[in-house]
Amino acid sequence: MFSKFFGGKKDEPISILQTVEETKPVPGSVEETPDPVVEEPAGSSFFSRMKQAVTRTRESLSSRLEGVLALTRTVDESTLEDLEAALLTSDLGLPTTTAILDQLRDRARRQDINGGEELRQLLKEQIRAILEAPRKPVVEPNAPPKVIFMVGVNGTGKTTTTGKLASWYRARGKSVLLCAADTFRAAAIEQLEVWSHRSGVEMIRTKQGGDPAAVLYDSISAAKARSIDILVVDTAGRLHTKGGLMDELEKMRRTAARLIPEAPHEVLLVMDATTGQNGLQQARLFTQAAGVTGIVLTKLDGTAKGGIAVAIARELNLPVRFVGVGEQINDLLEFDPAVFVDSLLNS
Repeated sequence: MFSKFFGGKKDEPISILQTVEETKPVPGSVEETPDPVVEEPAGSSFFSRMKQAVTRTRESLSSRLEGVLALTRTVDESTLEDLEAALLTSDLGLPTTTAILDQLRDRARRQDINGGEELRQLLKEQIRAILEAPRKPVVEPNAPPKVIFMVGVNGTGKTTTTGKLASWYRARGKSVLLCAADTFRAAAIEQLEVWSHRSGVEMIRTKQGGDPAAVLYDSISAAKARSIDILVVDTAGRLHTKGGLMDELEKMRRTAARLIPEAPHEVLLVMDATTGQNGLQQARLFTQAAGVTGIVLTKLDGTAKGGIAVAIARELNLPVRFVGVGEQINDLLEFDPAVFVDSLLNS
């Protein structure tokens, strides 16, 4: 169907652009009927889901924190040292923990902190302020499509998250198109194809090993022609040390900007929460090279290291945009600092 975008004579060799195709369900296959898109629960249900997602982190933190807060009548240096140990166990990291404790010490010098509950409230305010600091209004294009690049290393859940994000937007009444630009990893295209059927959205693809910038070009052209609201682009998993792949990502950015001057509108780095501080340095270097605008923190429900969300906000100066809280298609939540802090620190 892309002949209207790309012409060519019969005796010309077939270019990679001409081999780009839309995925269609295989008749009779289990993917022929997409899974229903489930609306994300609102209000208290949203709070309940976030609270469940951070259960392991909250339990780990509570085992130390509750003892500190429950027995505290006067907040002194000994109390703050105990609090420091509790925060470090949740993977806030030393720089972020130190910054929080410095603020609390300053408050204690200027005005007494009266007991554990006031200390808890001040701690919540400190953490929420850190999470809110890098948040900015999400860039919206003057005209569709909005182009979102999904980037990150292999194994973080990037392709799965791409499919979930498509479903998240579709549940909000947006038309979505997927671009399978991870052409290097074996089975990446097929994996995204399964998620496209589950989320009920179409996908533009090419053969494994094809040119990612070419399939992106066709995807943007198709999205513009159909007035698609959101184009989500699954890029190849890469390390910041792989110069060739980082150059390929920059080529894709140039391709997007050529067709839509302000694109990509968002570049979301997918991080695995279970790696905690071990993944933070890699993410720091990655964000410098990829123009990342926000973080998607996956597998939050499977770790006691949920404090990494706070470290990300402070040390990378990037907002956490979404969190993955399970394996189902609707297990992607838009990150809300207030709900996250209440879920983590409410007794």
